[in-house]
Amino acid sequence: MLKNISLDFVVGLALEAGKKVMEIYQRDFQISYKKDSSPLTEADLMANKIICDGLNAYDKTLPILSEEIENVSYAKRKDWDYYWCIDPIDGTKEFIEKNGQFTINIALIYKSTPVLGVVFAPAFNLLYAAKKEEGAYKQELINNQLSKKVFLPLHVKDSMVVAVSKTHRSPLTDKFIDRLKNFYPNLKIDSRGSSLKLCMVAEGSVKTYPRVAPTMEWDTAAAHAILLESGKGIYYFDSTIDPLLYLKKDLNLTPIAYNKPDLHNPSFIAI
Repeated sequence: MLKNISLDFVVGLALEAGKKVMEIYQRDFQISYKKDSSPLTEADLMANKIICDGLNAYDKTLPILSEEIENVSYAKRKDWDYYWCIDPIDGTKEFIEKNGQFTINIALIYKSTPVLGVVFAPAFNLLYAAKKEEGAYKQELINNQLSKKVFLPLHVKDSMVVAVSKTHRSPLTDKFIDRLKNFYPNLKIDSRGSSLKLCMVAEGSVKTYPRVAPTMEWDTAAAHAILLESGKGIYYFDSTIDPLLYLKKDLNLTPIAYNKPDLHNPSFIAI
C-alpha cells in the first residue's frame, strides 16, 4: 500500500491548503469556539475540506481521522490498517495571533506508526516531508516554486537547545530545563508554536522537545514520521526521571503510538 502513495501528491495538497489559508490569514476572519473551548476559524474548515476532498479523490478506500471531523469510534477505528491523520491547522491560536507559527499537518499511519508525513508552515514558506525508507527532507517555497530538497538531519552546531511550546509551557517543563542547566550552563530555549518544534528536532537545530501539556494524535503524527526518517523519535516521558538519561538514551524508550482508544497523546519527549 505505502509504495503506491505519492508523497509529492500529499505535498501538493498541503501547498494548496496553505495558499487558501494564507488568503484568510491576511484579512479579518471570524473565530468560533468548539465544545472544548479551543478556537476554530474558517481557515481550519477550508484547509480541512481541501485536504479531505483531495485524499478521498486520490483513494477513497483509506479512512481519514481529522481534528475537524467528528471522531470515529474506536470500535470502528481499531480495525484500520492504513489511514490518514490530519490537522488542517496545527496552532490555531498562533494563526489568530498572526505570528506565523502554525502548520498544516498530513500523516499516513500504518497500524500505530506514522509512515508518511508532510508539515507545511505557509507563513514561513517552509515545508518538511518524509516517507518510510525514502528519507526526510525540507524545502522552501520561493516564488511559488519549491527549492531543492535538503535531506535531514542537517549538520548544525553542537549546542544544547531545548524547544518549548509557545502557549503550553508547564512547570514540569521548567523543572526539566533547570535540571539540564546544571550540566549545560549555556543551554538555550527556543519557544515555538505548532509542530515546528518537532521538525526542528528532526533537522537537528534543537536537541530535544519535552511536552507535558495535552496534545492529540493529529498534532504529532506528521512530524513524527519526519522524525523517524531522520533517525529520531517521540517517546513516552516520565518527568520524575533525570532528563540526562533521556538525552544519553540510557533508558528503554517506548515510542508513542497512534489509533489508541483515547486519541490524547501521553506526555512525551522528542529526541
